[in-house]
Amino acid sequence: MADSERRARGLEMIKKVYAGDVVTPDEGYVFTDIMLEQLFAEVWTRDVLSLRDRRLLMLGIIAEKGEAALFGIQSKAALKNGELNPEQLRELLLMIAQYAGYPRAASMLAPLETAIAEFDREESADADKDG
Repeated sequence: MADSERRARGLEMIKKVYAGDVVTPDEGYVFTDIMLEQLFAEVWTRDVLSLRDRRLLMLGIIAEKGEAALFGIQSKAALKNGELNPEQLRELLLMIAQYAGYPRAASMLAPLETAIAEFDREESADADKDG
């Protein structure tokens, strides 16, 4: 597959994974080009695991590494994509606390609740527009 095809497939998948909330730089930024062509075009598109399964795995890894901001971004994307609901995300954080530790999980609380609140506000605004 040509790099341009892989990039296009990667761009499509990153939009799906992040529910359209992440803007990627123009072509030519090597880090992003490789990420799109490998991670998003080749790994995220595999059908062995569902997107939800991949998201759960990634949320666990992100939380264990203490990446609170990214945990919030991924949580909101999971909500927007219908992969997880607020109750499931909170339960996930409870499970993470048992294996990664309470201090680590506690640092994910604020970004998680912010993501849920933002999602709820956006859903309400969309409902107001439609109704």
